[in-house]
Amino acid sequence: MASRGVQMYLNSLLAPYGKLTELRINSKARSIEGVCLLHGESSPIAIAVGSYVIEVDGSKRILRVVECTCSRAWAQALLKNLVEGRPLALPAWAAAAL
Repeated sequence: MASRGVQMYLNSLLAPYGKLTELRINSKARSIEGVCLLHGESSPIAIAVGSYVIEVDGSKRILRVVECTCSRAWAQALLKNLVEGRPLALPAWAAAAL
């Protein structure tokens, strides 16, 4: 149920680029798997977050992706440069789902 809410939230962020069609969260292992259908791509792209941490900064919740992989080389490079290791602000409810 919580992953549905997170998927809806992520889809609102991804709307200009495409849609997240599948999302699996393993909060015990701190891992996430997803499938995206991006505009201009003929087939879905698989993304795996192998490790993440949630940090608390006052009332803010911050997600830091430690390791991620992608089924497309260009998207893998983009994730490494723009997502991996960088702080990503999350609503408290989304952080609780992770």
